[in-house]
Amino acid sequence: MSNLISDRVLLTVKMNFGDGASDAEGETLERYFDAASSGTVDTVRTLIKGMVDINAKNDRGWTGLMLAARNGHMSVISALLEQGCDKEALNPSGQTALDIATFWNHKGAADILRSQTKEQRLDQNCRNYFSLNLLNRAAEKRKNKAWLEDTMQKTSTRYILFTDLKPLVIEVPKSSRRRGRYRLARFTFEDIRFHLPSNPAVILLGQERSPPTVDIGVSQHPEDDLPTCFAMDVSGVEDLITGKVEGVNVLSVPMPGAMQLEPSEAGIFSEARSLLAWHDRYKFCPTCGSTTHLDEAGYKRTCDNVDCRSRKGVHNTCYPRVDPSMIMLVVSPDGQSCLLGRGSRHPPKMYSCLAGYMEPGESLEDTCRREVEEESGVKVGRVDYHSSQPWPFPAVLMLGCIAQAVTSEVKVDKDELEDARWFSRAEVVQLLTNQHPQGLFVPPEQAIAHQLIGSWIHMTANL
Repeated sequence: MSNLISDRVLLTVKMNFGDGASDAEGETLERYFDAASSGTVDTVRTLIKGMVDINAKNDRGWTGLMLAARNGHMSVISALLEQGCDKEALNPSGQTALDIATFWNHKGAADILRSQTKEQRLDQNCRNYFSLNLLNRAAEKRKNKAWLEDTMQKTSTRYILFTDLKPLVIEVPKSSRRRGRYRLARFTFEDIRFHLPSNPAVILLGQERSPPTVDIGVSQHPEDDLPTCFAMDVSGVEDLITGKVEGVNVLSVPMPGAMQLEPSEAGIFSEARSLLAWHDRYKFCPTCGSTTHLDEAGYKRTCDNVDCRSRKGVHNTCYPRVDPSMIMLVVSPDGQSCLLGRGSRHPPKMYSCLAGYMEPGESLEDTCRREVEEESGVKVGRVDYHSSQPWPFPAVLMLGCIAQAVTSEVKVDKDELEDARWFSRAEVVQLLTNQHPQGLFVPPEQAIAHQLIGSWIHMTANL
């Protein structure tokens, strides 16, 4: 099952502005680091508006946020956090900006770094890439054909388009970027009207959420007035549409393009692509073999054979499938090391968490124990859930956990992995920060494996 990991992270996405920077760009970065270190907030605000990568690191592996935290510059910290900088980034010692502020006893700076927005407080769990979807899926609307037909034609309705399961996107200007290079292009009904007679797959993704009032969850506008978003397959006619919105291109997938979407756009992409992939693959009834048609705004396929038993009662063959898989960071019996492996399809020198698909009638915990022992020979005891990540290639739900090993001898199954070994905390920090002496590294931050590894480093932080 080790190939499951490599299917997810075929390429590390490097988004550091400093990589290969020109002399002028290098000088600009130095100005940014100096300003963050000295507390010159006006200069910092100017430079992070499209001139530098807010998460760039200096030659010591420190970000601007870390430098501001080291010196207790609360105004700079606030400015950087407002622009969406990564406060979980690690320096070569495995410290975050919060760790640094705490170590140097800058209480005010630590409090800012520890604080959360109202939205974050309502969502305490780790949110992985592809999981942030700000649309209200409006499931209650899916069977209302009159509402769907009317809503599809509204001027406020927007369409997200795919060709061969690849989305049409627009590159975000550098001055407006936070955490992603692309956003999904939006089209109107008039843009796609000509394509509807060919009966393409059209899926209701959901409605935009209006800004909440003082009472969380209470909309300021009537529900039916909220802008609605659909996904549509335009394979074969994309050239007739791309010119209708300036700057539209087809995004390559699965890697690295899909990993460079804005996080909130990645969640919408995940929903849309998973459903379109299902419709593309399951055109015939699994029960009787007859043709099927799209139903319930794209969330169901109905058999065209009226006598088919799939039309009587509820059957999982009629609804989109989601394949659950486990991905686990295995911690050594003494808690000082973690087990990482590499499969034959991994990029050279990349190590990641072990992973595998669940089998029928199997619990999360038992899947974890079975897969780890099959691949590495290591036996696992306690298993703690960490977080999940939808993976839209085509429709996997990755269930992340931290597993406690009860044995330490590694016996690699060469049919599953090329290698598996224990890494100490210090070595894992090198992997996370691209400082490993052998050039080894782990998947990028968009991958749940990266988050699992990082969470263990945070848990074992020793300043």
